Amino acid sequence: MSKVIITGANGGFGALTVKTLLKEEHAVVATMRNPESKNKAAADELSALGANIVDLDVTDDESVSTGIEKAIELLGGLDVVVNNAGIGVLGIQEQFTIDDFKKLFDVNVFGIQRVNRAALPFLRKQGSGLLIHISSLLGRITFPFYGPYNASKWAVEALAENYRIELSGFGVDSCIVEPGGYPTGFFDSLMQPSDRSQDASYGDMVHAPKQAFENFEGALANNPAQNPQNVADAIASLINTPAGSRPARTVVDKMGMGDHIGPYNNQLAQIHEGLFNAFGMGDMLKLKV
Repeated sequence: MSKVIITGANGGFGALTVKTLLKEEHAVVATMRNPESKNKAAADELSALGANIVDLDVTDDESVSTGIEKAIELLGGLDVVVNNAGIGVLGIQEQFTIDDFKKLFDVNVFGIQRVNRAALPFLRKQGSGLLIHISSLLGRITFPFYGPYNASKWAVEALAENYRIELSGFGVDSCIVEPGGYPTGFFDSLMQPSDRSQDASYGDMVHAPKQAFENFEGALANNPAQNPQNVADAIASLINTPAGSRPARTVVDKMGMGDHIGPYNNQLAQIHEGLFNAFGMGDMLKLKV
C-alpha cells in the first residue's frame, strides 16, 4: 500500500485515479480547491469512498505548503505525488494575451513546481518516492489551436525529465504520463483567448478552432476504447511498479496518435543515454534503490 497525494482530484482523470487507487487499498489524499463550496459534491463523494480531502490551490504558495504538510500528516507519511491539476485552451495562439499565458502556466507548470518543492524534502529525506506528472501527447507534438497548452505541457515534460535525472541519486522516481484526448470534463472548461480584436484579419480561419474541436468530439464519440479509466489505470500501474523499473514516459491513447509517440520517446531516451555517458553522467539516469 502506498501513501498518495493527487492534485486536481475534483473531476476527470483526478477523480477516477482516486477511486482506482482506493479500490487497490492505497491511502489517498485528494486535493482540490474549494472542497466546502464549489467542489463539495466531488469532495463528499471521494470522502465517502475513503479518501482524505485537503483544500489545495496549486497557484498559491501558502496553500500548497500548508496543504502538502497537512496531507503528509493525514497519511502518516508520503510515497507518491500525482501532479494532475491542469487547464486547457482552445483558440488561435496570437489572441491569447500575456495574462492568459500567465494564468495557464501558473496552474500547469508553476503549480507542479510548487507541489514538488513542498513534497520533495520529505521524499528525499526518506530516500524513496515517486513523482507522477500528467502531461499530454500535446506535450510531445503541436496541434493548431492548442498552442499555449502545447507550450505548457512541453515545459512539464522538461521539468519532469530534469527531476528524473537530479533525483535519481536520492531514490525518487520522476515519471510522465502522456494521455491523448479523452472525454472528460476537462474540455468543458477550456480557456478561451482574451483578445479577439484581430478576428476580422483572420477571415474564415477564426471559426477553425471551434470546427476542429467539434470534429475531435465526434471522433471521441465514435471510439469507446478511448476511455478515461485507461489513464487512471496507467497511473495505478506506475505506482505498483517497483522503484527503479518504472518507465520515464507512459503513453495512454487509443486514437492512433500514441503509436507515433512511443518510438519518438524511445529515440529520445537513447539520445539522452548517449549524451550522458559521453559527459560521464550516465549514472544519473539510474535510480538509486
